[in-house]
Amino acid sequence: MDGRFATTHWSLILAARSGESPESRDALEALCKAYWCPLYAFIRRQGYPAEEARDLTQGYFARLIEHRDLKRVDPSLGRFRSFLLASCKHFLSNERDRERARKRAPEEPLLSLDAEEAESRYRLEPVDELTPETLFERKWATTVLERALARLGREWVGGERANRFEMLRGYLVGEPAPAYRELGSVLQMTEDAVKVTVHRLRRRFGELLRAEIADTVREPCDVEDEIRHLLGALRA
Repeated sequence: MDGRFATTHWSLILAARSGESPESRDALEALCKAYWCPLYAFIRRQGYPAEEARDLTQGYFARLIEHRDLKRVDPSLGRFRSFLLASCKHFLSNERDRERARKRAPEEPLLSLDAEEAESRYRLEPVDELTPETLFERKWATTVLERALARLGREWVGGERANRFEMLRGYLVGEPAPAYRELGSVLQMTEDAVKVTVHRLRRRFGELLRAEIADTVREPCDVEDEIRHLLGALRA
């Protein structure tokens, strides 16, 4: 395995799944905090009301972290995304009613989940025929992109740099953006300078996107395939 990937979250978790280690637990909690929102959307689309979906999401992660369900992970899955969806389906199949779901949630939640934010984002999804699995994949893809974009934004903090980033970010995520010449006049840059800046932003965004994905896969060769999967999910 590539040394750079040996210390990323999912590969670290898989390496330690047969035994307890503080590093693997921290890595698992970090991934759960980062990617719980797509799972919440999956549970909501199953037909659960918002409050029960919140309790089920919290209960699922409590079980995952406390009971080390990772011991039964098939390493051939290779991706945290695949494991999360499969194990959540198993968890839901064992739930019979709301009271049992509440009992699974700890008195003091192991993870701080912003249920209001998750619900507001869920309601932005169109009322369509997307299956829970397809919605999960779409929300996963948008979460990965948002996290990579946020990491890039943190590199552009401070005064004029932050303002410039906000005006250029549309070129990265396919949002409507003004022509280079028009934006250059606003930013007091030449058209060529805007083009160069956008090119550098796109390159750095790609690097951060790959780094974000690397934490959720087992092998380096999985990253490019995962990118293709995420792009397909966004088009679904």
